[in-house]
Amino acid sequence: MSSLSRTIFRNARIATLATEKSGLGVVEDGAIVVSGGKIDYAGPQAALTAVIEADADVVDLEGRWVTPGLIDCHTHIVHGGNRAREFEMRLEGATYEEIARAGGGIVSSVTATNALSVEGLMETALPRLDTLLAEGVTTLEVKSGYGLSIEGELNMLRAARRLEKVRPVRIVTSYLAAHSTPVEYKGRNADYLADVVVPGLRRAHAEGLVDAVDGFCEKIAFSTGEIARVFEAAHDLGLPVKLHAEQLSNLGGAKLAAAHGALSADHLEYLDTEGVAAMAAAGTVAIILPGAFYALGETRKPPVASLRAAGVPIAVATDCNPGTSPLTSLLLAMNMGATLFGLTVEECIAGATREGARALGLLGQAGTIEEGKSADLAVWDVGSLAELVYRIGFNPLHACYFKGQRIAP
Repeated sequence: MSSLSRTIFRNARIATLATEKSGLGVVEDGAIVVSGGKIDYAGPQAALTAVIEADADVVDLEGRWVTPGLIDCHTHIVHGGNRAREFEMRLEGATYEEIARAGGGIVSSVTATNALSVEGLMETALPRLDTLLAEGVTTLEVKSGYGLSIEGELNMLRAARRLEKVRPVRIVTSYLAAHSTPVEYKGRNADYLADVVVPGLRRAHAEGLVDAVDGFCEKIAFSTGEIARVFEAAHDLGLPVKLHAEQLSNLGGAKLAAAHGALSADHLEYLDTEGVAAMAAAGTVAIILPGAFYALGETRKPPVASLRAAGVPIAVATDCNPGTSPLTSLLLAMNMGATLFGLTVEECIAGATREGARALGLLGQAGTIEEGKSADLAVWDVGSLAELVYRIGFNPLHACYFKGQRIAP
C-alpha cells in the first residue's frame, strides 16, 4: 500500500456478505474504497466520482473475486506437543472417550503445554497461525484449556495475546479452564471449579487476557450444573459465554448455553429439537466443526437441516487442536462442511466470514465488506466462489489485506 490517503480497489467482483442483501451480497464490476484501515465504500465502481479517486492509490483487481477476510472462530492453536500416538490408537479401534478415560486425550496435551514457557507456546503456535493466514484468515479465536491450573491457563492466554503483536491478525481469546478435570482433581469437579476455574477466570479478566468464557459440557468433562457455575462467574465479570455442547452425547448443553445468551454452541452432533429452538430464540450461533467429526470417525451429524429451518446462524471453523482436529485449513473445513454435513456453498462462505464474526461478537467490525467495517479483504484467483468450497488441498488466495494493509502472499 502507498502513503496516499486512500486506496481504491477497482474491477472487483465483491461478495460483501452484507446482512441486508440476499445470498452473498454480490456486486459485479465493483469497487472498494479504504482509508484509515476501514471501508469507506463498497459497491458498483460506476458510482465512484473524480473526487473520491483523487489522491488515491488504485489497485486493479482485474475481475478477481473479493470476500471478507476469513474468520476461524473456534481454535486451540496454542498448545504444546502433539497426539500422533493417539491418532494411531484410534486407527486401531479406540474411541475418544476410551482414550480420555484411560488417561490420554487432554491429559497428554496438558503435560506438554505446561512444560513450555509463554514464549515457547507462542513459538509452537506460529507455524499453525501462519498456515491459516496464508489462506486468507484475518481473525481467529484462540482458546486456553490445556493448562488446567491457574498459571497454565494464564500462560496460554498470554501467548495468544502476543500472537497479534507479531503477526497482522485479530485474535479473540476464550478462557476454557472448564475443559477437563486435571488428574489431581479426579472425581472432584466442584473443587476444581472453586479452586482453579473461577479464581483463574478472575485473574485472567484482571490481566485483560480474556474476551469470552467457554466450557466442555460432556459426560467426560462437566455437567450442565457445573457449567452454569462457570457461566455465572463469567456474567459477574461482564464476559460473554460459549460452549462445547452435544459433541458425544446430549446433555442439554446447547439449551443451557442459549439460556445464558451464549454467543455460540459448538460441535452439536447430538443436538435435539429443544436445543435448536433454544438457540434460535437466543440468537446463539451454531459452530460446525467437521474436522473433529472426520478425525474421530464419527457418524452422527449435526442437525443442519433443523438449524437451517429454524434460522440459527451457522459458522464453520477448523477446531484446530492436537487431539481431535489437527486441521490448519479453513478452506478444507469449508469443503468438509459441504461434503460431510450438506452445507451449501453460500453457507460455507458465510460460515467462515459473517457468521464467524457473529459467533465472536465481532459482526459490528468485521465479517462483511461494508462501510465502516475493518478493511479485511481476501482476493481470490477463482472463476466462481464455489471453487473456494469445491477444491481440496488447493489455495487460490491472490492477496489478503488486514485493516487495509496487504499481508499475504
